[in-house]
Amino acid sequence: MNLLQIVDHVGSAIDVAGVSVIVIGCVIACSLFLARVARQPDQAYRDLRNNLGRAILIGLEFLVAGDIVKTIVVTPNTQHVAALAGVVAIRTFLSLSLTVEMTGKWPWREADSKAEAA
Repeated sequence: MNLLQIVDHVGSAIDVAGVSVIVIGCVIACSLFLARVARQPDQAYRDLRNNLGRAILIGLEFLVAGDIVKTIVVTPNTQHVAALAGVVAIRTFLSLSLTVEMTGKWPWREADSKAEAA
């Protein structure tokens, strides 16, 4: 097994980790929701959205990392790099959208709020 094959397997393993994080996070989020929905339906729904959002965000980070490893190291041609740029742009937009959806503010505003509080 040469280095390129090893790196390809590492990239695939990172992809599997990303999908696993999303699936396990969704199962945990839904389980917590079902356990809490009878007592506090509004809070359970907010927690479900936040927990699902976190799982998806972390999973997307792994998937982007796997794509970068496989594209840049294994198949570094212009077409693959352009496709990677598109995929990363879409996933970055999804991550940004999910962060805003979960927190209600832009990610860089959190640093401003912490600086003003200090």
